[in-house]
Amino acid sequence: MKTEYLLQQEVERVLAALMPSNRLVMRVILHTGLRISDVLQLRPDQLKSKFWISEQKTGKKRLVGLPAPLLEDLRLNAGEYWVFPGRDPRKHRTRQTVWADIKRASRLFRLPQNVGTHSGRKVYAVHLMQKYRDIERVQKVLRHKYASTTEIYAMADLLLEQKYRYKRFRGRNA
Repeated sequence: MKTEYLLQQEVERVLAALMPSNRLVMRVILHTGLRISDVLQLRPDQLKSKFWISEQKTGKKRLVGLPAPLLEDLRLNAGEYWVFPGRDPRKHRTRQTVWADIKRASRLFRLPQNVGTHSGRKVYAVHLMQKYRDIERVQKVLRHKYASTTEIYAMADLLLEQKYRYKRFRGRNA
């Protein structure tokens, strides 16, 4: 089952319910659109206002920018080897650890969507689409090979609205 888009109020609720370090992971995803695997592999020496990463999935280089408050929070969280250390400080936190916390937070608020770390990437894509109104630009930023994939992300808000409108319609006519 694919993860779904979250409305802003739902994002705020989930963030509020997350463990502090996992909240910070999601803040990075929401601000940068990076995949969870790329966020968790950040090293303390990379933490600058702008820095390059090599995306794990695509192998492509990407320039990442972070605002000062987020950068400061990341520096405060960072361990010796990783920005998001795991139980063993020589290893980074796992995707499953963050995912489980997000699932717990979304159940707490009884959100109807399937929420996961990738939901943050969809929120980021919708914001980009609203800001630029240019699907090709959003596709380039997200590093999607196909525009059709980007459309699913960038129009996730409309798809979610349509889904719930359909459910309400069916409920009345059942």
